[in-house]
Amino acid sequence: MKYLRAFLSLVIAVGLTYLLNRPLGVLPAVGPFFSPFTGFWQNADAPLKLPPADMKLAGLKGEVTVKYDDNGVPHVFVDNDEDLYFAQGYIIARDRLWQMDFYSRVSAGRLSEVMGPLALDFDRYNRRLQLPEGAERLAKAFLHDPVSKMIAESYSAGVNAYIEQVTYKDLPIEFKILGYQPEAWSPLKTALVEMVMRKDMNARSDDYRMSNALAKHGKDVINDLFPDYPIEESPIVPAVTKWDFTPVAVPKVPELMKATIAANLDVEAENPGIGSNNWAVHGSRTATGLPLLANDPHLGLSLPSIWYQMQLVSPTVNVYGVCVPGWPGIGIGFNKDIAWGMTNVGSDVFDFYQIQFKDKTLKEYKYDGQWRPVTSKVNEFKVKGLSTITTDTVLYTHHGPILYSEGQKPFFGDLPIGHALTWVGPVAQGNSLKALYISNRGTSYEDYQKIMGLLAAPGFNLVFASNQNDIAITSSGHFPLKWEEQGKFILDGSNPEHDWRAWIPVEHNPSVKNPARGFVSSANQFPADKSYPYYLGWKFAPGERGLRINERLTNMQKATVDSLRLMQTDNFNIEARRILPDLLKILEQDAAVKSSPAYAVLAKWSLKNEPSEVGATIFERLVRELRLAIWEDDFPSKDEKTPMSLPTRDRTWELLKKQPTAKWFDDTHTSNKIETADDIVKTTFKATIDSLTAKYGPMTPATWAWGTAKSTDIKHLVPLFKSFSRMDVINGGGANIINATTDAGHGPSWRMVVQLDKTWPKAYGLYPGGQSGNPGSPLYDNMIDKWAKGELNELVFLKSKDEKHPKVVSTMKLQH
Repeated sequence: MKYLRAFLSLVIAVGLTYLLNRPLGVLPAVGPFFSPFTGFWQNADAPLKLPPADMKLAGLKGEVTVKYDDNGVPHVFVDNDEDLYFAQGYIIARDRLWQMDFYSRVSAGRLSEVMGPLALDFDRYNRRLQLPEGAERLAKAFLHDPVSKMIAESYSAGVNAYIEQVTYKDLPIEFKILGYQPEAWSPLKTALVEMVMRKDMNARSDDYRMSNALAKHGKDVINDLFPDYPIEESPIVPAVTKWDFTPVAVPKVPELMKATIAANLDVEAENPGIGSNNWAVHGSRTATGLPLLANDPHLGLSLPSIWYQMQLVSPTVNVYGVCVPGWPGIGIGFNKDIAWGMTNVGSDVFDFYQIQFKDKTLKEYKYDGQWRPVTSKVNEFKVKGLSTITTDTVLYTHHGPILYSEGQKPFFGDLPIGHALTWVGPVAQGNSLKALYISNRGTSYEDYQKIMGLLAAPGFNLVFASNQNDIAITSSGHFPLKWEEQGKFILDGSNPEHDWRAWIPVEHNPSVKNPARGFVSSANQFPADKSYPYYLGWKFAPGERGLRINERLTNMQKATVDSLRLMQTDNFNIEARRILPDLLKILEQDAAVKSSPAYAVLAKWSLKNEPSEVGATIFERLVRELRLAIWEDDFPSKDEKTPMSLPTRDRTWELLKKQPTAKWFDDTHTSNKIETADDIVKTTFKATIDSLTAKYGPMTPATWAWGTAKSTDIKHLVPLFKSFSRMDVINGGGANIINATTDAGHGPSWRMVVQLDKTWPKAYGLYPGGQSGNPGSPLYDNMIDKWAKGELNELVFLKSKDEKHPKVVSTMKLQH
């Protein structure tokens, strides 16, 4: 009997071993995951892991010295550029390997391979956006140029050197949870990472909503309520600037089509988080006599952070800043002589074309009076947990993909059916790796100019400063040469005059150097005033951030690093200054409202969105609800069949101030009364207070404080991994405040201030995260609390590998 029990025990043990080491559908094998020696325990509560002092790595040409400071920032010293990018790839992979893999899978439409059916619709959408095709074109461009070829291949070799040596025990926990292994890196994967950025910055549209509004209200109403230039604006290039080029011919405006919207349309139209601030102050306005530069790109905040800090030093370069894991070089930063930063231009580079098919077979479409063949492509997906390949057939015209055809399930729930997409992502080429190579080594304004033709997409407002006392800003990128309002509405896919046919010459992009006002700045507002001869789009970011930045810089003398740091966390609400006095005049007419505690708080509010301010909570909720109350009956933004854009806030407040009896204030849902602006303001205020009370309870300084009401969530890249996120981060600001943190988890993703000098610059910065991608590391989210307070770290910018610095805590040497 004892032998039988022993045999049964052995069978059970073998069976359990077999089962625990095999994946169960979309779940990983639980044996390795729960192993105390190699599983998730190895990622939990990790101490500050110092790198080994010496390591051998095949592929290096010489010795690499890496000094780590107390914030986990590597300072890399090498003898040649090949080793520099090899080391950059290796080091970032040590800290952020899963994040790099995640970005490349998003762009390749391959998340469902590791996450299962949950990610399949997202993958389909990214394939239909042609992200993989765009990456293939970028990778070819990288490998065609000897400099970018060296960068892409050396970086890939470094990443792969780490992948080859890493064991399951040391894999990032996300690989263990999802149950898969990292793939080899390549120049194509680097290009895929760039395509993720192109999508995040440029893949937005509201032309379908505008077509719905045009069809209902007519061109005169649209011209009035959706003007092509705002009433209050302070453009990036000052309005007095003269253009030093002769414009090329702009296409004539053809006859507009009357779009027939064939489906619900709900592509992301506005994203208040995809913004940014940057500015540079000329030495004539600084305490040192040399320029200061500041940048804080506003992106979706995530853990791990989108940025990674590094210093890269070789015989040809000594540069510090941040990079996107998977994308070689320093994207935003500084060296001994220059500093630079970026914001998103936000031009209209994402257009839908209505396609006229010959019949229901969808094999031909009309173009220029003739029938052209429709082509198709079958995308294949290996979906985790499914035993067979999943396919997705995409139809193409010369405009691009038919994003969705009849009977197909769109991502987001509502995307255009039977419409072709043309957008900048897969068609604009450029060479970002060579651009970063030049900028990282730049010494002058002339070097800054050299990269403009290489930066294709996304378009960046590229701010620059040098220790030669030059400052500049340029809306860099490749922008289609359009006729006025081309793409404001759905375009006619049968009319050749509606095609993208050429690009604006890059040397004609909006740009200014050393303006008389002594500073340059951008906050995603209009790049130029109406004198600019080309059409870049009809709507850019609301003007409040740009107006506030330019007001402060205009009044700034003897500027210092602290002057710029404090500006980055400025919480003053320009919109409140513009409209709140008018709202209070209306509200005080109602005795019950005027005697309410909420009115008193709003009337005494400082106009600053500080974390402790209750007035900010009331105002922000009031203006959001007020805009909906005014427009939603006539421009239903959430209508399932014909959603429309709402008129801009800029136009809304001008209407409220100057035309309070306009027909738009009448609520068409009520039949017994004609409402005015006064009526809507009063009823919306009461509804606002009721809704805030229902959500937060009776008004108190603690429960209604803006920081509590807004709170910012910094989520893991996979939101399902909530325990790896930092939720309810208390801070001030708002979507249209300089300190642009939002309740949707968007905000300043990297704050940097650089003080240039003839000998050696000083710089300060941090981002809301940490250098490590391991949630168990103390360097995973260690900068978030300082970020929320508006503090900056002094950045350790070493002159040489022999320099002694009190913040350097360890040294790692890599050699062949």
